[in-house]
Amino acid sequence: MECRSVGVLGKEQAHYSNTPLLQLCLLCQISPVKVEKQPRSIIHLDMDCFYAAVEIRDRPSLRGKPVAVGGARDRRGVLTTCNYEARKFGVRSAMPTFMALQRCPNLIVLPTRFDVYRREAAAIRGILYRFTSLIEPLSLDEAYLDVTAHAGAPGPLAQVIRGTIFRETKLTSSAGIGPNKLIAKIASEMNKPNGQFEVKAEEVLGFMKDLPVRQIWGIGEKSERKLEELGVKTCGDLQRFSRPELVDLFGKFGLDLYDLCRGIDDRPVEPDRPRKSLSTEETFAVDLTTLEQCEEKLEELFQDLMADLAQKESTRDITKIFVKLKFNDFTRTTAERAGLAPTLPDFRALLDEAFRRTGKPVRLIGAGVRFAETTQESTQMDLW
Repeated sequence: MECRSVGVLGKEQAHYSNTPLLQLCLLCQISPVKVEKQPRSIIHLDMDCFYAAVEIRDRPSLRGKPVAVGGARDRRGVLTTCNYEARKFGVRSAMPTFMALQRCPNLIVLPTRFDVYRREAAAIRGILYRFTSLIEPLSLDEAYLDVTAHAGAPGPLAQVIRGTIFRETKLTSSAGIGPNKLIAKIASEMNKPNGQFEVKAEEVLGFMKDLPVRQIWGIGEKSERKLEELGVKTCGDLQRFSRPELVDLFGKFGLDLYDLCRGIDDRPVEPDRPRKSLSTEETFAVDLTTLEQCEEKLEELFQDLMADLAQKESTRDITKIFVKLKFNDFTRTTAERAGLAPTLPDFRALLDEAFRRTGKPVRLIGAGVRFAETTQESTQMDLW
């Protein structure tokens, strides 16, 4: 039996977000609009340790050794990715290089070769387009595919796609198959590396029941802590809360949580949708009161941002960089400049400017970049 439940509120419903109709629907836990839809088949494809895998393929002598790709060996260098041999030592993506070498002294750290990775990504993208035109790239090595209209069953189709990629590139990939993006994304982590996992529509509720709530998109450390205080550790625990209760606890995000913990996700696969910016931020348990404290945290955020840029948007032209501060009274300010390079000294200069505007204790710091607008043609060439 196919599980049917209320979907995430769409744009057409947002107009009614403050109306008595929606309030009544929330109390009754029904959707203002209920439309029967054809079950979807979504594949989340993720190349295994992509950058490191390319380097090992091109240098077979590295096979079986701990390998990472990333920055310099000083305290500012950050790893972009690493292979599974390195992960056995606790090494991970976005880790400072010096820390990775402390955990794994024999780690082989190679410089990035983005021209090579882009070429491989383009070849893989070409393979994917043989099977569907509905491809939403998430980075050079990751994408959603909507194969609902494909004649073949999605599980065997994913196997064929992965086999074709390996045959033509000698690179392995993992896949998750499900009725929506949320399920496909989670499923792709279940049988890594070089494997796949499928969740059918009628299996979704059972699949979600024992999953940790942190696997739901949108739940960060703060939300996870709040849920733990409520005794919620799994999606099954969260399913015990009504929709109005979750709205009371989490505001509008409670609407999403009610559906997501049940494995319901109506987001479409959106081909070639370039993001306008990329940023990272952190909210602090204890407010930062000095510029020096803020600078120390900014360096950590900068490392995370650089790793995200290398992994997700390495081909984009950056037009601006910015630093965002939220103060203990919940006011906020943003300092940004065009023409600056995404370097730590430039981010520090923006932090100094933003901090000195008020001098208030800081509860959140964010750092990010804005990208140049991209034409449809160049987007298709650059992503996957």
